[in-house]
Amino acid sequence: MNLHSFSHPIWHPNGIDPTTLAWEQPIFTTRAHVFQIDPTTKKNWVPASKQAVTVSYFYDSTRNSYRIISVDGSKVIINSTITPNMTFTKTSQKFGQWADSRANTVFGLGFASEQQLAKFAEKFQEVKEAAKLARDKSQEKMETSSNHSQESGRETPSSTQASSINGTDDEKISHGGPETAALITENDRLKTAVEQSNANAKKWETELQTLRESNARLVDALTESSANVESWKKQLNSCKEESETLREKISELEAQCAEASAEKERNAQLSARVQELETELQDKEQELENLRKQAEIIPQLMAECESITEKLQAADVKNKDLEERIGGLQADIEDSQSKQGNMKGELKKFMDILDGKIDELHEFRQGLSRLGVDN
Repeated sequence: MNLHSFSHPIWHPNGIDPTTLAWEQPIFTTRAHVFQIDPTTKKNWVPASKQAVTVSYFYDSTRNSYRIISVDGSKVIINSTITPNMTFTKTSQKFGQWADSRANTVFGLGFASEQQLAKFAEKFQEVKEAAKLARDKSQEKMETSSNHSQESGRETPSSTQASSINGTDDEKISHGGPETAALITENDRLKTAVEQSNANAKKWETELQTLRESNARLVDALTESSANVESWKKQLNSCKEESETLREKISELEAQCAEASAEKERNAQLSARVQELETELQDKEQELENLRKQAEIIPQLMAECESITEKLQAADVKNKDLEERIGGLQADIEDSQSKQGNMKGELKKFMDILDGKIDELHEFRQGLSRLGVDN
């Protein structure tokens, strides 16, 4: 098979790639992630493709054989001839594997869905049965050919005798019958198959060299992947540290949020207290206004007191001559003066109370001003 035919596969609706050779045709095609078993540990899977690639079953009509082929770009990553002894195993819902003793490896395929895996496994079983039938037919042909060769060897003397008696070799072939012609045709076909096998052997050598180079590249890729794993571990540790730092910051922010909530509650309480103080302030202002109105009456009382004093003085001047008559009224005058003194004392007390109230109101306003500044 020409490996260059897989470099740029173009599948037509009839399922045949025009770039492949005439005797090998794709019979089933799907897409999957390709893996190979680690040749060192025989346990870990090594990715053979960076992404999902085309995986196809091919039938070689000349050799009556089946192969699984997958190409990633210009690199052949699967070239596995299916034998009756192979078994395809589903290891998970979307992953399956089979062992190839000729390639000395185990191939693994990861599919996008369970349906794709089921179709691939079903086709593998069909191809396996077909390969078994092809092997049985090939053995039967070989046995038939062997029997025919033995019979031909036993008949050679008589044929030679017939040739010597009846004429030329062409005449011998014509007299040999259809069995001799079939043997000659089969012999020619076998010669052609041997030549083709020799040509295929050279191609397989080239293919083996390509696979070796691919294996070397896979080893390099594995080494690079190991280095990347170490780098990813370091990045993971760094991310964990950043995550712890962020968690601590989140805890601090939550504590700050709790403090902010408590501060809001205190502000709400202070706002309510301010409302109460404003209400009290309005009451005090009303009381002060009442006191001011009462204070406006005091000058009138003072004027009346002065007027009474003037009248008393005038009465004293006019009534000097009437002192004897006033003697009787002196008691009344003294009583009046006593009342006047009491009135002045009460007025003074009232003024003192008013001054105290004004001072209290002034201090109350200063307290309100300081409370507003604090808020």
